Amino acid sequence: MPRQTLSYLRQMFARRGIAPQHRYGQNFLIDLNIHDLIVRTAELGPEDVVLEVGSGAGALTTRLAGQAGAVVAVEIDPALAELTREAVAGFGNVTVLRADVLAGKHRLDGGVVAAVRERLGAEPGRRLKLVANLPFNVATPLITNLLVDDELRPAMMVVTIQREVAERLVAEPGRGSYGALTVLVQALCEVELVRVLAPSVFWPRPKVESAIVKLVTDRLRREAIADLGWFHWVVRQVFLHRRKNLRGAIAAIGGRGSQEGQGGRGWSKAEVDAVLAEQGLDGGLRAEALNVEEWIELAEALRRHGGGGLEGTAEAD
Repeated sequence: MPRQTLSYLRQMFARRGIAPQHRYGQNFLIDLNIHDLIVRTAELGPEDVVLEVGSGAGALTTRLAGQAGAVVAVEIDPALAELTREAVAGFGNVTVLRADVLAGKHRLDGGVVAAVRERLGAEPGRRLKLVANLPFNVATPLITNLLVDDELRPAMMVVTIQREVAERLVAEPGRGSYGALTVLVQALCEVELVRVLAPSVFWPRPKVESAIVKLVTDRLRREAIADLGWFHWVVRQVFLHRRKNLRGAIAAIGGRGSQEGQGGRGWSKAEVDAVLAEQGLDGGLRAEALNVEEWIELAEALRRHGGGGLEGTAEAD
C-alpha cells in the first residue's frame, strides 16, 4: 500500500472529489512514525482482535492487519469506508463496517458488537484490543462504554485522543481535571500517557494538541468492584454535583431506583452523614478529593444502604 503522506492524501482526495469532514472529527495522522509507535505500543499478536474506530483511508488498518489475528475497522463516512476496504483488500482478516460505533451515548452499535464477537469467537483464547486514532467526539463515550461492558472490555486500549481528555485519564485527586472518567478508568486500568502529539502531525490540523494513551485493564481491579454499573452511576452522578460538598452531592442524587430509571427518594443528609462517618470521610470534602480506592469503598457502602436504606434517621441540614 502507498505511504499515506500529506501529499498522497491530498492528491487522492482531490481525484475522488472528497474532503475531510469536520462533523465527523476527521483529522488524518500523517506522521508515519506515529503510526508505527501506536502499533508497537499495542503489542499485537495472532491472539488479538483489534477494534479500530475511525479507520479513515486505512493507513493504520493495514499495519494492524499485518500483526493482529483479526481487525474490525469502523468508519462512519461512506467514502472513507470504501478507502479502507480498498486499502485492506489483500487481507482476509479484516472486517470493514460503515457505521457509527455508538448507537447512543451509553450503547455501542449492535452490528459492531456482533462483528467483534464473531471475530473473538473464531478461535479460542482471543482477546480484544481497541487501537485507533479516535475522532474526538466519540473518544470519551466509546472508552466508557467498553470499560463498563464485562463481556467486551478490551485487554488493552491504545488510542490517540485530545490531550485534555488524556490528562483527565491520568489526573490525580485534587486536580481540576480529575473527574468521573478519571475514577472509572483508574479503577479498572493501568494508564500511561505515551506521547503528546502536536497538531502538525495531523491533516487537517486540529486546534488542540493530542496524545497517545495506553490503558491496560486489570482483572483484579475489576473484581474489587462488587457492582460496576452501580459504581459507575454513583461516581458519575456525584461529579455532576461537583460544586457541592460530598454530603450535599450524595444527598442530591437518587439511589438504586434512580440508577434503574425508576426514581427514588435517595438519601437524607443524616443518612449520608452516617455512611460518610462509616467510611471515615469528611462530608465537607468535594468529589475530586477522594482517591479511587475511597470511591470504590464509598460506592459499595451506598449500595449496601440501598438509596436511603437507613430508616428512622431524622433529616439534618
